[in-house]
Amino acid sequence: MTQTNNAIPTNKGVLSKRMLMGAGIGLLLICLFLSSAGHPNPFWPKLWFLRPLIIVPFAGAMGGLCNYYLVYFHNLMGVNKTVAMILSAVIFLIGLWLGLILGLDGTYWN
Repeated sequence: MTQTNNAIPTNKGVLSKRMLMGAGIGLLLICLFLSSAGHPNPFWPKLWFLRPLIIVPFAGAMGGLCNYYLVYFHNLMGVNKTVAMILSAVIFLIGLWLGLILGLDGTYWN
């Protein structure tokens, strides 16, 4: 029996760079929001701010992952590169928005 490797090669340097950029955008966005939001409710838990500081950058990193796969493999999917870039930007923004909602649920958006 012969074993075949059908895995798609990935450029790990570019992938990690895009994921870090997405996480950085998410972290910057949530830090700006939390710093300008005012005083928290005293009934919230003591470390309530850790949840959004973890979830939003994670959502940004997943948006960067989606961007990498859509733009890097647009030929395999049969999509024009411009369409792939626009689609990945829309998916990134929707994912970041959902990350903001999930991160702030129970505190600012309750």
